[in-house]
Amino acid sequence: MIWLIGNKGMLGTQLAELLENEAKLEFTGSDREVDITDAGAIEAFLADCDKNGKKITCIINCAAYTNVNKAESDIELCTKLNVEGPGLIAKAAKKWGAVLIHISTDYVFDGKADTPYTEDMKKNPTGVYGSTKAGGEDQIESNCSDFYILRTAWLYGKYGNNFVKTMLRLFEENGGAKVVCDQFGTPTYAKDLARSIAFFAKKIEKSPAEKPAFGIYHCTNMGQTNWHEFACKIAELGLKYKKISKNAQVAPCKTEEYPTPAPRPAYSVLSKEKISKVLDFSLPQWQESLENYIKNDV
Repeated sequence: MIWLIGNKGMLGTQLAELLENEAKLEFTGSDREVDITDAGAIEAFLADCDKNGKKITCIINCAAYTNVNKAESDIELCTKLNVEGPGLIAKAAKKWGAVLIHISTDYVFDGKADTPYTEDMKKNPTGVYGSTKAGGEDQIESNCSDFYILRTAWLYGKYGNNFVKTMLRLFEENGGAKVVCDQFGTPTYAKDLARSIAFFAKKIEKSPAEKPAFGIYHCTNMGQTNWHEFACKIAELGLKYKKISKNAQVAPCKTEEYPTPAPRPAYSVLSKEKISKVLDFSLPQWQESLENYIKNDV
């Protein structure tokens, strides 16, 4: 049985929906009611599942502190959720014989590369959020061996707030927006990421002999773009599907014109070569997934 941690966030909600309706995998979910920074709470939950004949064989951790700017001043809580929590979950997974699937981020890299980052490239985060997510990965690698770490980037989806919804609101209210044009990466539709997570979970639960090699995998949509180009595409599709009522003016700007508390990687495109070899489906191009999202989920 699967334990989905963080089942009420953007990704967790999407994944719960997919596990139930598409993957048809039995799972139990938790959010703040099980404190992942408390070893006793994690142990009690797993023991209770076992006692009720629902032994946990796969743990999916979608819980994280994700407010990148606020993390710069909220270091203690960010560290608890992104470093200590994953470490405790990893220890529990090892003790109970469960495989751990953990979601990480492109922010573990410094953004100084000019070709897509591969899974084995050296981590060098620059802000608190990235540093804590890198620390969480280290905790998992130190405390269990049966794990999948899926790094993703620029996530948006049906549930919760995200860049796409913010842009559509600004376009409708203000007629446009100014967006940075010198930060490159790949937008990721939560539904596509959830489908990839479910692929790993299904192998663990239904075909353990066929599961991919444990380790780190990069999982975003295909292709690359910058925030300005992304916003322009949002404006185009928003008008096409009548999510906004008029053409939006999207002006480009440089990172230095839009200072933020947390540093942003200038280039954080993740290579999908490794994960593409193990999935039984193709990850869509970011433009295709964005259109699917705006057409059906906004």
